[in-house]
Amino acid sequence: MVYSNLIRERFRHPRYRGTLEHPDAAFEDVNPLCGDRIRIECRVADGRLADARHRGDSCAICVASADVLLERAIGEPLDLASRLTAADLLERLEADVRASRIRCVTLPLTVLQGALDGREVAR
Repeated sequence: MVYSNLIRERFRHPRYRGTLEHPDAAFEDVNPLCGDRIRIECRVADGRLADARHRGDSCAICVASADVLLERAIGEPLDLASRLTAADLLERLEADVRASRIRCVTLPLTVLQGALDGREVAR
């Protein structure tokens, strides 16, 4: 697979990688098939996703997906942020991701949903 310029750029220089001090919500999950692990920490204010950061040990597609997901979701009402789909991310990633790698795209979606649903995982 040839990665899109966006995937390569976001993997090398993610804009939303890191941690938040005192997050309101956080969740972490792993893709057992490939070992991608990602954690998303969120700050919520006035019914909106005020800020969020991701971190983990993941492939380029997963890191880029998490980064564009947070870029799209931050500032949005929680109900809208929780309804983002794989199609939304695939369009933004500007790449044809093989079916065998689609979980790399969707793992950040399930992790963000877990955080917004209030499922905390120990650090």
